[in-house]
Amino acid sequence: MDAPQALSTKQHSIIPIAAFTANGDLDKLRPALHAGLEAGLTVNEIKEILVQVYAYAGFPRSLNGITAFMAVMDERPAKGIKDEMGKEASPMPTGLNKDAYGAQVRARLAGQDVIPPPRGYQLFTPVIDTFLKEHLFADIFARDTLDYQSRELATIAALASMTGTTGQLQFHLGAAMNTGLTEAQMKEFIAVLKAKVGTQEAESADAILGKVLSVSPKIFIGFVHRVRNQSEWRSSASPHGNAR
Repeated sequence: MDAPQALSTKQHSIIPIAAFTANGDLDKLRPALHAGLEAGLTVNEIKEILVQVYAYAGFPRSLNGITAFMAVMDERPAKGIKDEMGKEASPMPTGLNKDAYGAQVRARLAGQDVIPPPRGYQLFTPVIDTFLKEHLFADIFARDTLDYQSRELATIAALASMTGTTGQLQFHLGAAMNTGLTEAQMKEFIAVLKAKVGTQEAESADAILGKVLSVSPKIFIGFVHRVRNQSEWRSSASPHGNAR
């Protein structure tokens, strides 16, 4: 029997970067940024992690994280360190229906083949649902500097480091598994969170993960193969919203 696949060193490094950006601990973020670069994250991948976090922690925390990263990037060349910039995000397809694209990405991350009808907050305040679909799950998630799995790792690390985000963390722990992360890798995520961020954050996240696994233990089986990467979504999504 093959041993369970572990998170990579790069994936490990995403967790404290996202967490310390989200909770505003810049003193711990700076060494985490250095460690991420040493682990092989490119400059543009780290920039994208900081952008991803803005959707969950807000502009102030994201901008503070970006400012901290600017300082790190000033320090390293002065020490003779040359870091790989990495690729830029590809342009969005012309005429892409972002509402349809974002709705489908969100549904697939949730483990749904069919986009469910709007309910709850979507009916009460439709504009926020529009922002979620068109901005978060289209403008941001479609950027191929990071794959969905990396984005979900950053997201759950950010949400786990904040308070009052239980519902969102539960959704995204499931979404992370729907990108292909296994139960063993999710437990590894908790271990990294405990070692690098804090025991309280890890214990709270572990309790929510337990609920995810106990309530929907089969949601992840087989579905992972239907969560496609950004390039596949881009090529399959119609500009008029009839994505396959």
